[in-house]
Amino acid sequence: MATHFVVTYTATAGANGPLLGTDEEDIVLMQFLVWDAVCRKVVTEQQYIVRPPTEDINENVLGEQCREDFGLTEDQVKNGQPLENVVDSFDAILSKIAEGDTGRVAMVTDGQLHLRQVMHPKALARNLTLPDYYNSFYDLRKEFKSFYHSEEMNSVPDMINFLDLESDENEELASRTVRDMGRIIARMISDGHRFVLPESILIRLEPGICSRTEEVDSACVVRARGLPWQSSDQDIAKFFRGLNIAKGGVALCLSPQGRRNGEALIRFISPEHRDMALKRHKHHIGNRYIEVYKATGEDFINVAGGSNNEAQTFLSRGGQVIIRMRGLPYDCTPKQVVEFFESGENGCQILDSEDGVLFVRKPDGRATGDAFVLFSSEEDSTRALGKHREIIGSRYIELFRSTTAEVQQVLNRSMDPRTYEQQQPLIAQLPQVPLLPQQIITSGTRKDCIRLRGLPFEAQVEHILEFLGELAKSIVYQGVHMVYNAHGQPSGEAFIQMDSEHSAFLAAQQRHHRYMIFGKKQRYIEVFQCSGEDMNMVLTGGLPAQRPVVSPGGTVIAPPFGAFPLGPAPPVLNAVGAVTPRLPTYPGVAYPTMFYWPYPSPPVSPSSPYYGSPPHLATPATPPHHTIIAPECLPIQASGDTSRHNGEAVATM
Repeated sequence: MATHFVVTYTATAGANGPLLGTDEEDIVLMQFLVWDAVCRKVVTEQQYIVRPPTEDINENVLGEQCREDFGLTEDQVKNGQPLENVVDSFDAILSKIAEGDTGRVAMVTDGQLHLRQVMHPKALARNLTLPDYYNSFYDLRKEFKSFYHSEEMNSVPDMINFLDLESDENEELASRTVRDMGRIIARMISDGHRFVLPESILIRLEPGICSRTEEVDSACVVRARGLPWQSSDQDIAKFFRGLNIAKGGVALCLSPQGRRNGEALIRFISPEHRDMALKRHKHHIGNRYIEVYKATGEDFINVAGGSNNEAQTFLSRGGQVIIRMRGLPYDCTPKQVVEFFESGENGCQILDSEDGVLFVRKPDGRATGDAFVLFSSEEDSTRALGKHREIIGSRYIELFRSTTAEVQQVLNRSMDPRTYEQQQPLIAQLPQVPLLPQQIITSGTRKDCIRLRGLPFEAQVEHILEFLGELAKSIVYQGVHMVYNAHGQPSGEAFIQMDSEHSAFLAAQQRHHRYMIFGKKQRYIEVFQCSGEDMNMVLTGGLPAQRPVVSPGGTVIAPPFGAFPLGPAPPVLNAVGAVTPRLPTYPGVAYPTMFYWPYPSPPVSPSSPYYGSPPHLATPATPPHHTIIAPECLPIQASGDTSRHNGEAVATM
């Protein structure tokens, strides 16, 4: 048993009590009481007022409940100590009391929230590493119920009343709570209770394999949505820091194109942790809020479960880190992959050399250009990811942090012959969709385009050029393509064709998540590098067959663009003089409605559009820049949330 018990209490500027930690407010008060289990007495009591981050100190940060419960003022909080100083200061005091042996120190809290929902998430947000004794604790409510076989104890006053102990109601709430908890601990030890099984807080997600035959409790699973598409399983585990996720318990969801779609399923070790995870609904990763909903064990198995023997053998090697490679030459060998990572100044070793490489293949054995690679440590993974976009043969290779669940998904999908079947529309015949006259849109796999999403609907070509700044000089002639939805309204998306892949890469790197100022508004714009093939996938709604392209001169472009597969070719429209880039409206025209899958994954939007009746268009004018009609995206809203709309635009540079 521990020699010293540290009773710990935290308060935030916002909600406290049972709602503690649900609103992401900062810690403003920490109270500690150290109880000596050998001498059975209180050794010290420390109270710290914690100052919020510097960006908040000029604002009023305290909520009304916090002021009433703890008697704090704005001046006290703004003159408090930073959280890292508070942790260091108390650690020095505790080390002195324990004579340097803090390994025999045990923290005690009233419930789970103080450490799991507040202390650990806030420490992570400030890149603060907590001392080891913060990673385990005793929940006084559970210890009390287990020892006295009482009913559920929901607060310290309930335990005080049960034991018929006295409490000073005139004391400030935090001080009264830790002192009452000290009295309860002393009484429990006096009555013969031993504190022997502390709860642990896992700091790192552990790898694990999930099979399709495994049973997963639905009460332990949540679905997270709105994740940055480049998030790894460790990033998601950090979002839920303080809560214990089962081994291999993060499964990233993939779109029909095999790319991450911003969703993940997370499996926790118990329903209690799942319930606390649900309270992080609309908490943030960076500037993005993350939605958290209940999910089922079946959902998790469908994503994370695997039956592929090759994948099971690969994952059982026990690597700590998995890297996904994309864009490999089809004739690439394991030896070439090993040499790719070992070369250069920052070379790194693949776990088990060539046996640590798993190529993704089609059912007939042909390569897909993807592979997974195992590494033994985080240090190796950092060096490995530093080789992102380096060359094998004549191809640059993309590298991404991956997960056991993603390996299972990709292997399961790659070996399913249905994956490579041509997608069929859900209705027997899709009517033709007339095209506006436009110049030939670039095609091919060269990633010399960028895709802009989140543009203000009022944005014009000149606003895009201003947003790109010096990078606009790399746009090819008539290379800006504004995208309009099927109703003739701006979609908030644009494609831009650049003069080289390097220019497109620089534009995506330097302008992604930058703000476009439009009047008094400002919108952050997403910028992704993509290819002409990706662009055409977006504009055609993911149809496998291509439609004819009508040139400004009024001629239908011959194959390889292909003939229209779903009906007679559209009428050729005569080209006329240039007008403004905004799409004109036509009296009496009813544009068809098209639906996408609800959660697109850049740079490829979801497939399977649905079409309404074909419209009858009058001859429109041809703008100087391309005006593209794209299917209207109507994302499905969850839980009545209408705050997120499509807001995309495509431009080719």
